[in-house]
Amino acid sequence: MLIKNKIQRGVTLIEAMIALLVISVGLLGIASLQITAVSQNTSALNHNKAVWIAYTMSDRIRANLPAFAAYDGINTTGVYLQDCEGTECTNAQMVTADAADWQTMLNDLPGGQGIIGSNADGLLVNVMWDDTGTGVTGTNCDPADTNDLTCYTLAVAQPLAVGP
Repeated sequence: MLIKNKIQRGVTLIEAMIALLVISVGLLGIASLQITAVSQNTSALNHNKAVWIAYTMSDRIRANLPAFAAYDGINTTGVYLQDCEGTECTNAQMVTADAADWQTMLNDLPGGQGIIGSNADGLLVNVMWDDTGTGVTGTNCDPADTNDLTCYTLAVAQPLAVGP
């Protein structure tokens, strides 16, 4: 009995095309994962900078306790021009110099802004930035509002009165 060999044509080409398709889908998945990782890493870096900037300003406030209340209302969209590094400044001038330095620090964040407000316990240091990169400008710190900047808020307690 003779066994007749069947000749298959084009099967290897189809297998190669399917393998190429599977590899292409895998590489696209890896590229998407890489893009997501870079985006999340940038977001984490900006959040880390915001925390550092907020803590730096809170330290400056604590270092100038006689002018504690004068920090209320600082908004870095305003203009602050004061340099206390080369000259001696009063407590009020130090508030303006701190606001100017804070403004410079916030330039490291995309769309960075800072606002200091008050509550019953002391001051609230708000650092805001455009974490999505979409050009948002809202300053209400509402995470549900897509038009608001991402916010980090730090509370600085009112200093206790010290008797003479």
